[in-house]
Amino acid sequence: MDNRRDILQLLRQVAEGDVPPEEALLQLKREPFEDLGYAKVDFHRGVRQGAAEVIYGAGKAPEQIAGIAAAMGKRGCRNVLITRISPEAAALVKQSVPLDYHPIPRLAIAFPGEREAVGHIVVATGGTSDMAVAEEAALTAEVLGNHVTRLYDVGVAGLHRLLSNLEPLMSARCVVAAAGMEGALASVIGGLVDCPVIAVPTSVGYGASFGGLSALLAMLNSCASGCSVVNIDNGFGAGYLASMINQMEGIS
Repeated sequence: MDNRRDILQLLRQVAEGDVPPEEALLQLKREPFEDLGYAKVDFHRGVRQGAAEVIYGAGKAPEQIAGIAAAMGKRGCRNVLITRISPEAAALVKQSVPLDYHPIPRLAIAFPGEREAVGHIVVATGGTSDMAVAEEAALTAEVLGNHVTRLYDVGVAGLHRLLSNLEPLMSARCVVAAAGMEGALASVIGGLVDCPVIAVPTSVGYGASFGGLSALLAMLNSCASGCSVVNIDNGFGAGYLASMINQMEGIS
């Protein structure tokens, strides 16, 4: 039981007499979290926020990642995101937990399964060098149940590449724009579309880009309305927010 739909279904079963109230109460009491000693796994994250807890892989031992993922799998969680996990750690985790690993964004999906896709999110990059961050955003959004279109290497140095993709941009409910250097892509897209744009500054560029700080400041100062900005290289945060925006119509 890892989301609001599961609890709603349980309550309906109680109302229809299929599940005794005592059994339902026991299920809910077991749900909040599990203390593994090194981590307290939050099983109510999906109920509160609509998506299961995401495991941040950097800084965790492979055994800890596997332990957290296994605990979530035992509770029925599927498509568990593990971000910023190295290939070496992923190989070790895969020995004990079913895992799909994507090396470019260093992102893994534990207990992978079928996923429904709704709405339309576009993930665009200024250049190929921004793909790692963009793929983290795109895969995050896909795992959370969104249809994603990728438009990579459509930066302002060759604006005709972006303008040749106006149809997917105009039909999107949200656009994620990942760019380094001067970070102008988000402003350009923001001036073209009628949906929210999530700007992701990347740490791509020469010395004066200051590891993405120049792109961050440029995006924060965008003159295009409707642009929000996440932290440098935070593809996960952008993909998560894009999912929330895309699925707002379905929330009741």
